[in-house]
Amino acid sequence: MIKRKTQKKFRKVHRYLGLFLGIQFLFWTISGLYFSWTNIDEIHGDQFKKLPPPMEHFTELISPTEIHNSSGIHSLELRDIAGKPYYWINNSELVDAKTGISQKGISKLEALDVAKKHLLDELQVKDIKLITEIDKHHEYREKLLPAYVITYKQDNNLKAYVSYADGKFQTVRHRAWRWFDFLWMTHTMDYESRDNFNTVVLRAFSLLGLITVLSGFALFYVSSPTIQKLTPKNLRS
Repeated sequence: MIKRKTQKKFRKVHRYLGLFLGIQFLFWTISGLYFSWTNIDEIHGDQFKKLPPPMEHFTELISPTEIHNSSGIHSLELRDIAGKPYYWINNSELVDAKTGISQKGISKLEALDVAKKHLLDELQVKDIKLITEIDKHHEYREKLLPAYVITYKQDNNLKAYVSYADGKFQTVRHRAWRWFDFLWMTHTMDYESRDNFNTVVLRAFSLLGLITVLSGFALFYVSSPTIQKLTPKNLRS
C-alpha cells in the first residue's frame, strides 16, 4: 500500500483547500443557477419597455454649418426631445436645431417625456432627481453623467435613467436586475467594477479550484483498494 504519510498529506491538502474555497464554490454555484434560470430579457427590463414612436418629421431646421463650433463637427445626431428637434454634436453639445442655441441640458419635464416614450404608459412616476456623481458599485455605472433618475411606483423599485446632457434614454433598473448584478459580482470576483473577468483574485481561486479537484483525484488514487490492487508492487511501499 502507499505510505500512510502520503495519504495524510493528500487528505490534508484537499481538506483545507475545500474549506478555504467552499464559500466561493457555493457563490459560483448559486449565481450559475440564477443565471441559467432567469430570462436575460426580463433582467434587462424589456417587460417595462415599449417600442418608441418614430421620430417626427421636422422642418425649418438650420444647417449644421451655421452652428458656431470652434472645434468643427465630426459627429451629428438629430434628437427628438419632448417634440422639439435638437442636434447632438460631437457627443458633447446639445443645440436647438431650429435656433442654433446651445443647451446646457434638458429639464425634468423633458426627461419625463423621454422616459414616457420608452416605457409602458401605465407606469406611474413617484420621484425624479438629478444625479451628478456615483461610485463604482452604482447601478448606473459607466454611463453618461449627469443623469435624471426617475423612480416609479412599483413593488420592484423600478428606476429609469435619462442623461441630462443629450436627453437620451439610458436604461432601466429593477430588483431582479440588482440581484443579478450582485451575483454577477460574486461570480466574477470583481468587487470594484463588477465586470472585470481578469482579476487576480478570480485567477488565483480558479487555479486553487483546479488544484482542489486534482488533489481529490489523487486522494482517490492513493486510498482506493481497487487502485492499489492494480498498482505494481514495486510502486508500493
